[in-house]
Amino acid sequence: MAEIILRVDGMHCGSCIRRVTQTIGAAGAFEVKEVRIGAARFEAAEAETAEPVIAALAKAGFKAHVEA
Repeated sequence: MAEIILRVDGMHCGSCIRRVTQTIGAAGAFEVKEVRIGAARFEAAEAETAEPVIAALAKAGFKAHVEA
Protein backbone atom coordinates (compact mmCIF):
# COMPACT_ATOMS: atom_id res chain seq x y z
CA MET A 1 0.00 0.00 0.00
CA ALA A 2 1.16 3.50 -0.80
CA GLU A 3 0.34 6.45 1.41
CA ILE A 4 -1.04 9.49 -0.42
CA ILE A 5 -1.43 12.91 1.16
CA LEU A 6 -3.69 15.48 -0.47
CA ARG A 7 -4.03 19.17 0.24
CA VAL A 8 -7.76 19.87 0.16
CA ASP A 9 -9.03 23.43 -0.28
CA GLY A 10 -12.43 24.50 0.98
CA MET A 11 -12.66 22.44 4.18
CA HIS A 12 -13.77 24.69 7.03
CA CYS A 13 -15.60 22.56 9.59
CA GLY A 14 -16.43 19.11 10.90
CA SER A 15 -19.14 18.66 8.30
CA CYS A 16 -16.58 19.26 5.53
CA ILE A 17 -14.24 16.71 7.12
CA ARG A 18 -17.07 14.16 7.19
CA ARG A 19 -17.94 14.82 3.52
CA VAL A 20 -14.31 14.49 2.43
CA THR A 21 -13.88 11.28 4.43
CA GLN A 22 -17.02 9.76 2.91
CA THR A 23 -16.06 10.91 -0.60
CA ILE A 24 -12.60 9.33 -0.41
CA GLY A 25 -14.07 6.08 0.93
CA ALA A 26 -16.64 5.96 -1.87
CA ALA A 27 -14.11 6.78 -4.62
CA GLY A 28 -12.61 3.30 -4.67
CA ALA A 29 -10.51 0.85 -2.69
CA PHE A 30 -8.87 3.50 -0.53
CA GLU A 31 -8.28 3.23 3.20
CA VAL A 32 -8.77 6.64 4.83
CA LYS A 33 -6.17 7.22 7.53
CA GLU A 34 -6.78 10.83 8.55
CA VAL A 35 -8.76 13.85 7.41
CA ARG A 36 -8.26 17.22 9.00
CA ILE A 37 -9.00 20.75 7.84
CA GLY A 38 -6.81 21.32 4.81
CA ALA A 39 -5.48 17.81 4.29
CA ALA A 40 -6.41 14.16 3.83
CA ARG A 41 -4.21 11.09 4.19
CA PHE A 42 -5.19 7.73 2.76
CA GLU A 43 -3.66 4.52 1.46
CA ALA A 44 -4.03 3.04 -2.01
CA ALA A 45 -2.60 0.06 -3.85
CA GLU A 46 0.69 0.85 -5.57
CA ALA A 47 -0.85 0.76 -9.04
CA GLU A 48 -3.56 3.28 -8.17
CA THR A 49 -3.17 7.03 -8.28
CA ALA A 50 -4.89 9.86 -6.50
CA GLU A 51 -6.79 10.89 -9.65
CA PRO A 52 -10.08 9.08 -8.80
CA VAL A 53 -10.09 10.71 -5.37
CA ILE A 54 -9.25 14.16 -6.74
CA ALA A 55 -12.06 13.83 -9.30
CA ALA A 56 -14.56 12.66 -6.66
CA LEU A 57 -13.60 15.53 -4.35
CA ALA A 58 -14.03 18.01 -7.22
CA LYS A 59 -17.58 16.70 -7.77
CA ALA A 60 -18.19 17.20 -4.04
CA GLY A 61 -16.97 20.81 -4.29
CA PHE A 62 -13.42 20.49 -2.98
CA LYS A 63 -10.24 21.27 -4.90
CA ALA A 64 -7.42 18.86 -4.04
CA HIS A 65 -3.86 18.18 -5.13
CA VAL A 66 -1.15 15.73 -4.09
CA GLU A 67 1.19 17.15 -1.48
CA ALA A 68 4.76 17.23 -2.74
